[in-house]
Amino acid sequence: MNIHEYQAKQILVQHGINVPDGAIAYTPAEAKRVAQQISSRGPWMLKAQIQAGARNDGYFLGHSAGQKGGVRKITQISNISYEAAQMLNNTLVTEQTGTQGRLVSKVYVETFKSVKRFFYVGMVINSAVPAVTILVSDVINQDMLKVPSEFLERILHIDLAYGETITDKQIVKILDFLSLDKKHLDSFSDFFSKLHRTFLELDAQMIEINPAGVMKNHEIIALDAKINFDDNALFRHPEIARMQDDYEEDPRVLRALRYGFQYQEYEGNVGCIVNGDDLALECMDIVKSKGLSTACSLNIRGGVDKDSIAEGIKIIMTNPRVEGILINILGGFLRCNLIADGILAATQEVGLNMPLIVRLEGTNKEEAQTILRQSNLPIVFADDTDDAVKKLQISMEEND
Repeated sequence: MNIHEYQAKQILVQHGINVPDGAIAYTPAEAKRVAQQISSRGPWMLKAQIQAGARNDGYFLGHSAGQKGGVRKITQISNISYEAAQMLNNTLVTEQTGTQGRLVSKVYVETFKSVKRFFYVGMVINSAVPAVTILVSDVINQDMLKVPSEFLERILHIDLAYGETITDKQIVKILDFLSLDKKHLDSFSDFFSKLHRTFLELDAQMIEINPAGVMKNHEIIALDAKINFDDNALFRHPEIARMQDDYEEDPRVLRALRYGFQYQEYEGNVGCIVNGDDLALECMDIVKSKGLSTACSLNIRGGVDKDSIAEGIKIIMTNPRVEGILINILGGFLRCNLIADGILAATQEVGLNMPLIVRLEGTNKEEAQTILRQSNLPIVFADDTDDAVKKLQISMEEND
């Protein structure tokens, strides 16, 4: 689950991390009042609140070329209302929103902070190690996943295994990487320790401070903030779950959540339906290795019925990017015949106009295969994940 910048900063403050004074506003007049309350002289930062990065370089639909983006420095209090009106109830398009953009319903007004140095900080789950990986860079205001390969040496990686805390030796490594002297040791140690503790306590999957700033007194301040949480752990954090903004979620994501499913979208053309994180990763890896790419992935769980499975399958079938579907189920508690019944129910409602490859293994496998064969649907059966992807590739090529 993603949250807005202003919500992320509220969380950071609660965990002792410095952020500029600020507040949310829903109208131009309210934005001006907030600006007057937090600083009598300014300058101020005015930030459109959408759950997407690259706001600074974005543009508003319908505005003239060269129109300033979704993050603006305001020096005169008289300009706050005008600039807020330029953002509110308008659609902001960024590199991460796609061409459809996101409607801006609120803005964040905060004091402008002058800092001596900017740097990037990220924390992510690294399941390959496994560890929490800290990322530090002098490259700011960019998507770290898209930093050109020739700049990869400008990103420092530090892995903290479960139970480990960051050490002074690792902090010194960060300071050396950023060409900062040892007088920053205490403030950097305090900042990274608090950020790591926040990450663990709230079951975060990603925290990104882009940028962080080093102030004259050596303290670190989070000038921007993005936090993504593990959906599976939200039951432990009802205060976080209440922060979800349904207007920011794709309708298909919300439909999936309604049935307890995990749904994610990508940029490819293959729809994957699995029951388990390992299967999801395996499918995506093999799909990629065969020269295909994943459009979306639906992860279903046990304890479901035919109707909920049918709804999940319809989510995949109605995604306009999907040109072929791979269903990969290892049935234990989740019986394979329920998957078969769900496929029939979904296809009866929305039809089947694309290749569908099914790999079923486990409880009631034979019954499920009989149900699907008797349906006379053009379904192709596979023995394992690799076989399924190969058959899907062939079927999609034939369908072109």
